[in-house]
Amino acid sequence: MDTIIELPGGIVLIKRRFEPFGWALPGGFVDYGETLEAAAVREAREETGLAVTLTEQFYAYSDPGRDSRRHTIATVFIGQAAGTPHAADDAADVGVFSETTLPRPLAFDHATILADYFRYKKSGTRPFHGA
Repeated sequence: MDTIIELPGGIVLIKRRFEPFGWALPGGFVDYGETLEAAAVREAREETGLAVTLTEQFYAYSDPGRDSRRHTIATVFIGQAAGTPHAADDAADVGVFSETTLPRPLAFDHATILADYFRYKKSGTRPFHGA
């Protein structure tokens, strides 16, 4: 699961400390007995130091090639936070970016996720990547 964290001035991305390298949405794996929502909030805090309030579940991404390590499914949430993020845990660096200042390279399928997000923020239309 991944979280698009909205801050004044943009969204939070982390620079991954481990392979696959690149900039990414804060996220990770759900622990046994943990809800998706709790995992999203936990991973966001671990990687950015921010206390995130989830505002909505955005979309689920399931392309078998989205993660080079294995087939994973990402449920993506949108959330809000206040404060200054700092890199921790799996994050080597952290930054706040707008649609026009996104860093490269983006890891996984996060370029697709972010394109969907910015389109959604402008149009209100949710993504659908049907079969």
